[in-house]
Amino acid sequence: MPDRGSIHDGWTGRSLLPFVFVFRWITMTLPLHTFRATALAGAMALACAGLLPGAAHAQFGAVAPTPTTLRPAVDKAYGQLMAAPQILQLLDAVKADHDRATEDLRMLTEIEAPPFKEQKRAEAFLARLQALGLTNAAIDAEGNVVGVRKGTGNGPKLVISAHLDTVFPSGTDVKVKERDGKLYAPGISDNTRGLAVLLSWLKVLNDQKIATVGDLVFVGNVGEEELGNLRGMKHLFKEHLDIDGMVALEPAPDGTVLVLGTGSHRHEVTFKGPGGHSFAAFGEVPSAIHGMGRAIAKIAEIRTPKSPKTTFTVGTVGGGTSVNTIAPDARMAVDIRSDEMAPLLATEKQVLAAVDSAVTEENARWGVNTLSASTKLIGDRPGGRTAADALIVEAAVRANTAFGRRTVLAGASTDANVPMALGIPAIVIGGGGKTGGFHALSEWIDLTDAWKGAQTSLVTVLGLVGVQGVSAPLLDKRPPRTK
Repeated sequence: MPDRGSIHDGWTGRSLLPFVFVFRWITMTLPLHTFRATALAGAMALACAGLLPGAAHAQFGAVAPTPTTLRPAVDKAYGQLMAAPQILQLLDAVKADHDRATEDLRMLTEIEAPPFKEQKRAEAFLARLQALGLTNAAIDAEGNVVGVRKGTGNGPKLVISAHLDTVFPSGTDVKVKERDGKLYAPGISDNTRGLAVLLSWLKVLNDQKIATVGDLVFVGNVGEEELGNLRGMKHLFKEHLDIDGMVALEPAPDGTVLVLGTGSHRHEVTFKGPGGHSFAAFGEVPSAIHGMGRAIAKIAEIRTPKSPKTTFTVGTVGGGTSVNTIAPDARMAVDIRSDEMAPLLATEKQVLAAVDSAVTEENARWGVNTLSASTKLIGDRPGGRTAADALIVEAAVRANTAFGRRTVLAGASTDANVPMALGIPAIVIGGGGKTGGFHALSEWIDLTDAWKGAQTSLVTVLGLVGVQGVSAPLLDKRPPRTK
């Protein structure tokens, strides 16, 4: 998932320690309900720490100001949670479960899960959920692992998820290797760590007999990476019309809350002509490659808005038979993205018009009509946004503050795009650990104190669904959607 599209590639995992002290001082000196942490300050802190991506990922900074005033109900709920002895014991249990959770991480990482081939990992994840007490868990028709930990009743239904798939093809060496205090393996942080955290949460909630008011829907989903097109999440929300919100886990830095889902469309364009000998047929037939070249030149001149950020690229090209053949075929793949759907669709319209115009011009150049082009939509990720002042965002901000973390609201293309596009409250947060090398064979994770991130995220979730005898659920129950 990494281009704008993802929260991963740009993050280096370097320490934020010098900046934590500054923000901790701020959070200690200001009342919690008026905690001020502007998006600019967050972005500057990240830049100083060397954590903002380079040019290819510079857009993965703050996309909205962090809320400056939280609802009293949010402040109250998290105050109650952090003061409750059973919740403090639960957090201690998360820390105590760290080593066992690391073994789950190793086990799942070493089961390859390429796009569209996630079944073996899904089966292993399902077995662990069932062993830890989620006996109703099952694999659905799309390949997602889904299980519901029921609440005490009349509460909201919250999806907590991590994706099963990685970008790596079958046959990749996924053996976990340890050196210099880090674990190395393809996919170990993106997103196997998220799966291991879900398992740890299930274990400690059951061991500590924590009764939530709302239902927790544990999901290990397919189809997040590459051309999976979010198929797992699309299926989940199509079949479950009563979901009230979603918190997805990804390897985001501590304190980062993703509230923007960048939408994208990808097209494969194929040019077809009769072809011919480069000398004998010259002047009689059009060239598929020349036609494609005309299209690329036109696409390159398209102007897009800077805000909302809207981008395009011709990512791959191919075709032709030999150097002395007028090409009978050519193909290219075009990626179009935007932080809002209207400019995405407008740019897409211009791209497709450029293809049609290029075909017309190439045919006219030779006085023929034998070149044609066809397009196929090969990628479709809906875009969306959870408002910065949404209750689910305030909940994450308040949980971060309780653990001395400052919040940066960011954007990317993730599983949360699906509920965001449907208007369902959704955020993406981290599960703890420093990470790097995403989508590379050298991917790694440093699990030193990673349990702290797992604690923070779990408290975020508990505030949303409520805990019996401690706090009321913050997340509203929504009327069920209709198909």
